[in-house]
Amino acid sequence: MSKAQQVGRLFLVSVLAALAVCAVSATAAAQAPAVTGKIITPALSPASGQVVGIAHPVVVRFASPVSDRALAEHGVRIMPSTPVPGQFSWIDDRTVQWTPEHFWPAHTRVTVEAAGARSQFQVGDALVAVANTTTHQFTVSINDQVVQTMPASMGKPGYETPLGTFPVIEQFRDMIMDSSTYGVPIDSEEGYRLYVEYATRITWGGIFVHAAPWSVNSQGFENVSHGCINLSTENAQWFYGNAKIGDPVIVTD
Repeated sequence: MSKAQQVGRLFLVSVLAALAVCAVSATAAAQAPAVTGKIITPALSPASGQVVGIAHPVVVRFASPVSDRALAEHGVRIMPSTPVPGQFSWIDDRTVQWTPEHFWPAHTRVTVEAAGARSQFQVGDALVAVANTTTHQFTVSINDQVVQTMPASMGKPGYETPLGTFPVIEQFRDMIMDSSTYGVPIDSEEGYRLYVEYATRITWGGIFVHAAPWSVNSQGFENVSHGCINLSTENAQWFYGNAKIGDPVIVTD
């Protein structure tokens, strides 16, 4: 399984929530999997008009469990403006995703059709961020050109930032980060409750790229966070303003 296929699964929670709202009633196309009761067209992600990063999968959410997966896949047409190889994988009995063998090429236009549903979305610039836990640098390239190299601080021993490729899932201008949400009491030695700005989520386990003015003196030199990627407020604001949903963040050592 390619990196793009692996990271595609991280969209499950947000995509399924959105797709549950988006589904609308209609007559099913001839190749749609048979279901009982009311026929509802599947919901698609990305949505029409959306501009996404190169790590974003195509997700099709059917209204009812699918018994014949091969037939369902056959009824999904993915038509990129530039030929892109990829493959299907099933998240659950209603949800299939298609991920490119590698990342989408930048600026690819994609049309998706499935059982009466249709979406046309655009892949934007190829923004790729690399967080190196050894050099303590956060390097951002756009279309293969390095545009920013920022000092960073990642997870300290016992709270190491996970290695791998993770897509941007969602962003918050500001938020409260609370250690009790992952089992560490606020009043414990490692507990915290902090106001944080320019937070870009990359995992559902609580890993963000965010502003951390309290660790600026460590950024570029040592890892002191509880797993997140700490940047200065200025640098976190830049990443928040330039990253989009589906852009990959690659954590290396």
